[in-house]
Amino acid sequence: MPDVLDRSALRQFLLGVAQGMNASAESVDRIRDTMTEVVEAYGGDDTDFVVLPTIILVETGDDEESRVAIRSATNASFRFDQIAALYELIAQARTASVSPLDGIRRLNEIGAMRPRLGWVTRTFGHAVLTTGLALLLAPTWQGAIVAFVLGAGIGLLKLVRSPTLQLVMPIAAAFVCAAAVFLLAEVIEIGDPIRLLIAPLVTFLPGGVLTTATVELAAGQMISGASRLIYGFVQLALLAFGILAAGTVVGVESRSYEPLEAASFLPWWVALIGILVFALGNYLHFSAPTSTFGWVLLALVVAYIGQWVGTALLGATLGGFVGAVAMALVVFWIASLRRGVPAQITFLPAFWLLVPGAAGLVGLTEAVATDSGLADFMAALLSIMSIALGVLIGTALYRVVHHGAEEIVQFAVAPPTVVSEAPRRFLDRLLPWRRARD
Repeated sequence: MPDVLDRSALRQFLLGVAQGMNASAESVDRIRDTMTEVVEAYGGDDTDFVVLPTIILVETGDDEESRVAIRSATNASFRFDQIAALYELIAQARTASVSPLDGIRRLNEIGAMRPRLGWVTRTFGHAVLTTGLALLLAPTWQGAIVAFVLGAGIGLLKLVRSPTLQLVMPIAAAFVCAAAVFLLAEVIEIGDPIRLLIAPLVTFLPGGVLTTATVELAAGQMISGASRLIYGFVQLALLAFGILAAGTVVGVESRSYEPLEAASFLPWWVALIGILVFALGNYLHFSAPTSTFGWVLLALVVAYIGQWVGTALLGATLGGFVGAVAMALVVFWIASLRRGVPAQITFLPAFWLLVPGAAGLVGLTEAVATDSGLADFMAALLSIMSIALGVLIGTALYRVVHHGAEEIVQFAVAPPTVVSEAPRRFLDRLLPWRRARD
């Protein structure tokens, strides 16, 4: 009976770990790697699993004793404090330092965690996050103020927990922000309206989803990669629809959807302030643990400098590739330190700083609203691909340096016990004296 209980508890624990990593926006190939390490720690050699973005299956036992547990993954999204607690539990599970039953209890506690910071602080954090990105994308003081106000409004909207309202929230947010920016652009010098629009919508942008999808496709995870890719493009289409609807209502011309040449009217050091403000906004909005702020800031600085150097050497399309490679190496190095933080906490803000989703949204909006936007949309897709491949190569380089080359996976099918015993039973029937002698 204890063995049955342990197997059942292990199945549920593995389901919870995979679901938590899904809620942390982790790729399925890394979830599989983590679950394999956890299974080996608990001695579950007879355990197999399937991980997809929306469904998880875990099987334990051999032959007739096998049991399968299945869970449909929810659309839950963890805050940074929850991600930190989850990966602390995973670190203990890698050494079997926690029993499956205790692990299940702690997973439930992580899912029910109340935010460390209040709703006012988190809303203010979203406004600060938006302001920091605006200083990098559309560097004018007037644009930064507009971004702060819009970011505060979107931060309030994101506090709504209704699943029904969350379905239409991207369109509503894009419509409200676009209408406000297009109207203000007529009377205030706010810089490029399209680039300024990106800042308050940054937490809706599927940059991380598109990058993760490309990494999964490159890693051979075709089902999850293709589904994430479609989901990301649908999210971009919803945001673009909201922007175009606002432009139609306000009555803007089609050339207003074309991004202007990036021109800074502020000193060079404003970009550094923008990175600092962006890091502070992430810390407040996502209720990040205190110890994570410095690491997030370091990852952002490395990503920004890498992208700046890459743009200077290779052009804007491939600039994100250099930034993504440098960022991935630093992020995994931070995660490997004894006092480091989980990779996802530093990855997600750096994704938004590299703005692959922003490039896609600008390109898609321009492609639909203008006659000459298709080339820019294709350039945006190339930018997304370059960032995703940069993350993939950076991850591979880190694994080779830190873990060494992995063994080649061999194709093998284990025969069931019944089949392996069949030859002996045949001989027993054919040679009865042999059976008697045994």
